[in-house]
Parts: sequence; C-alpha cells; structure tokens
Amino acid sequence: MRSRSVALAVAAAFALSASATLFSQQAGRGGGAPAAPSPPAPARDLSGVWMMRNPPGINGPWTNYTYTDPMKAPPSLTAWGEAEFKKARDSNGGNYTLDETNDPVLTKCYPPGVPRVYFHPYPFEVVQTPKQTLLIYEYDHWMRRVNTDGRALPKDPDQLWMGTSVGKWIDDHNFQVETVGFNTKTWLDRLGHAHSEDLKVTENFRRVDRDHLQVDIKMEDPKALAKPWVTTFYYENRPNWELGEISCSGDYLDWTQVEKGGKEYKR
Repeated sequence: MRSRSVALAVAAAFALSASATLFSQQAGRGGGAPAAPSPPAPARDLSGVWMMRNPPGINGPWTNYTYTDPMKAPPSLTAWGEAEFKKARDSNGGNYTLDETNDPVLTKCYPPGVPRVYFHPYPFEVVQTPKQTLLIYEYDHWMRRVNTDGRALPKDPDQLWMGTSVGKWIDDHNFQVETVGFNTKTWLDRLGHAHSEDLKVTENFRRVDRDHLQVDIKMEDPKALAKPWVTTFYYENRPNWELGEISCSGDYLDWTQVEKGGKEYKR
C-alpha cells in the first residue's frame, strides 16, 4: 500500500516531467522565438509543428488551465453548469492534491477532449491532404481528422472523445473547424467545467504570417453555458521540431494504487 506522501511525490514528478519535456523541446529541438520579422503566410497552408507561445502582454498564466481570467472573466454558466462545476475537484487550482482530485485525465488517463487538449504543454502538428486536415497532438498520440471534402456536420453524431470535425477555408489564411458529437466524460478545461452532449466547438485557425498562428475558440453548449465561451490561443511554428512520444498511462500514471481515506483504489 502506498502512502499519501508517495502520491504527492508522484504529483511533483508529474509536474517536473512536463516541465522537463517542455524544456527539452525548447532547447533540444531548436526552440526559441523565430527570427523577426516573419515572412508572409503561405496561402491555405497550416502545415507544420506548432507550440503555444503567448505574445508579450497577451493572455496570462490561466492559459495553462483555463481559457479566460477566472477572476475577471469566468465563463457564464447555467444552473446545470454551476452544479456540475461544484462537483469538480481539480488539482490545478491548488484546492486538491493528486490523490484527492477527480480529474478524469489524471485519475483515469481519459482522453482530454476538445478543446482541453490544447492545455497539455506539448506541440501539435498539422498535416493537410486533399480531403482531410489532420491535427496530430504530441500528447498521447491523439489525432483529429478534420474532413474538408464538403460534407456537413452530422445531425445525429456518434458521441466520441474528440468529436467529429468538418473544416473549410474562409479565405487564404483562415481555416474554420466545427466539431460536434462529444461524450460527457471530459472537462472543458483543467478546472473542471463540464459540458453536455450538445457541446459545439468552433475553431478558427488564422495563420498571421509564416511563423505565427492564432486559434480563436468558441464553445457553445445551451445546457452548460449561458452564453458562448470564447478565447484566443497563440502559437509559433517550429520548423526543426518533430513530435515525440508522450504516453499518459506510460509516462504519468504507471502506478496502480494509492492510499485514499485508508482504502486502496486503482487509477
């Protein structure tokens, strides 16, 4: 039986692992800010490896765990959304430790869902084909297929971890992705905001120039959100990077039992 102190040590190791990986990406993969000024963006081309990097004075530390400043601009929740949020015991806000949290990613290694996948401190790659655009996330090898063959969003979609996505180019530098059909086993963010099966996520990928990408995200869910929750994340191109291998179960949750309330339970 493992003790609480061991569980807390694992939590610290989790944080150090993420920090070490991010550092290795920046140092070992040729990280650092691209040379300025950046050349113009190629038309209708998002291909490449992208890493989050907030411009100076834009956004704040909350982009590690939620979409807007939780003190100044929290999401507008419905009564159902408020009730579900009160059930969350997140370990990112400092109120709960790893052995107390009910975060489904940390306790069960569940897929993060969309758009929560962007909070993991790892890059993602865009690969374009004539009929699909693939969003490949280094975290746990997750991949989203964005259909670009002209099909409409399904009216009765399957309930999936990452949803069903369709995309289209609005102009030469703006690519819009709409996603529906989520199961309800994921959180919207790392603080524990819930969503229903009616969640719709709209992302607009705007390639500002060759080296910079802006992703506008809008979450709509009439059951959980009183009004849409919107945010903007910022990324920089890493032309010399290749995605590595990050496994949730292998790298983070390779222990099987911890002590909680005097009883053992399996992750």
